[in-house]
Amino acid sequence: MKPRKRQASGKMVVDGIDMTWELIREAHYSSTEGLKGMQFSARAVSETARTFKELIVQFPFPEKKPGKPLEKERIYPEKVEAAIRQAVAGGFDPTSRGRVYVWLVEPL
Repeated sequence: MKPRKRQASGKMVVDGIDMTWELIREAHYSSTEGLKGMQFSARAVSETARTFKELIVQFPFPEKKPGKPLEKERIYPEKVEAAIRQAVAGGFDPTSRGRVYVWLVEPL
């Protein structure tokens, strides 16, 4: 039986703009791209029906302890919101339109 997908989402305000974020993908191994960390989607929310550019925040793959199986990472909303703020400071404009903007979070 396939395990249930975790649901994680939240709301925040960045520079006066309401945004929502949600978990897209858990950390996993890809045969073409190697080890990939958790990914979150963030998007500006407005009263109007206009769509905005999507931000994909990709965290690094977690450190694996030798001899222990990989456990699911805890989701800290503060870390996700901090990464979204970094992306906005790094050039992402939440109210613009266009292609998806991918932000890679630097490992600590």
